[in-house]
Amino acid sequence: MFSPSFRLLLMIAACSIAGLVPVAEAATKKSAQAAATEINHNAYRSAIVLDAATGQVLFEDKADVQNPPASVTKLMTFLIIAEKIKHGELALDTSVTITAEAAKIGGSQVWLVDKEKITVEELLYALMVHSANDAAVALAIQVAGSKEAFVELMNIRARDLGLTHTVFYSPHGLPPSRGQEADLSTARDIGTLALKLLTETDVLRYTSTRQHDFHHQNGKVNKLTNHNHLLGVVPGCDGLKTGWYEKAGYSLAATIQRNGRRIITIILGSPERKLRDITTTRLIEKGFAALPAIPAPRPEVTLPQPAAGGNPATGTPVPPVSQPVAAAPSPPPATPPARAGEGSSSLKLVPLTPEEQNQPLDGKTESAPAVHVDLSGTKK
Repeated sequence: MFSPSFRLLLMIAACSIAGLVPVAEAATKKSAQAAATEINHNAYRSAIVLDAATGQVLFEDKADVQNPPASVTKLMTFLIIAEKIKHGELALDTSVTITAEAAKIGGSQVWLVDKEKITVEELLYALMVHSANDAAVALAIQVAGSKEAFVELMNIRARDLGLTHTVFYSPHGLPPSRGQEADLSTARDIGTLALKLLTETDVLRYTSTRQHDFHHQNGKVNKLTNHNHLLGVVPGCDGLKTGWYEKAGYSLAATIQRNGRRIITIILGSPERKLRDITTTRLIEKGFAALPAIPAPRPEVTLPQPAAGGNPATGTPVPPVSQPVAAAPSPPPATPPARAGEGSSSLKLVPLTPEEQNQPLDGKTESAPAVHVDLSGTKK
């Protein structure tokens, strides 16, 4: 058996270990949280995180470094189309006749057929869900008459929005053909564009769609799958657009809403898709952690409501302010104190005798009244 002193030492040691367990658990949890928001600065060429409600920058790193946005370019294409619809120059049910130029475009596509007719709405789903380049060209030609004229609209709109480090050469973001130049932008500029889309268009209707059945005129159906792998995986993610080609790297404009608050994260030029998605997820957590706290609403003070015309403190009726308050009537003249016997119904007015009429009052020689009160009821 252990001695009492040894058992005491064991108890002290056990208590010490038990006390350290919560500390160790807290440290582990804190370490895990830090790891969840640890950012690999080599995971992108340009990055930014914004508060969608205010535009406040929550995180930025090389945010003004230019990089080809690849298919993230289609965000500007969508904005031009959405604004044309808003101004009544186009409608979702407008039938678009597909041209040979749109039908033969490469890269991601929905295999549009020359001369088939597709609605603007279907083409927008193809554009934002499947990043279809043929849909982008078809919409551009429908709106501006040519791909080149549409690109001019894109650059004019970019200048209007203050996207000073952005220039577009295509409506789709494909790598440039020989003799052409690549689209260029920055994380900050794409963030500004994303804010515009979220506040003034229904872009989330399309970007939050994970799958869509695209219907061709001939009855053929293409099942489209969204290229944004964060949808359905990262809580609250409902957009916006992915992009990739070899020289541009992997890019992603993402938006997430939680508990009524929304942030935007932009990554351009990541070397790997998984690295882009992991880094975006960490930026999301970092962004929500950096959101300023919403001040608690001040409690409302409700004063007791008096009865109609009443004083809440005393309960005394108070006349409405809008009505003049009548002056209190003047009190009647004070009645002299009655002498004993006054008030009797037998009071009589008795004429004074000639002698009484000549007597002074209170030592003064004044005319006496013509009558006096006989309290006994007899004449004097």
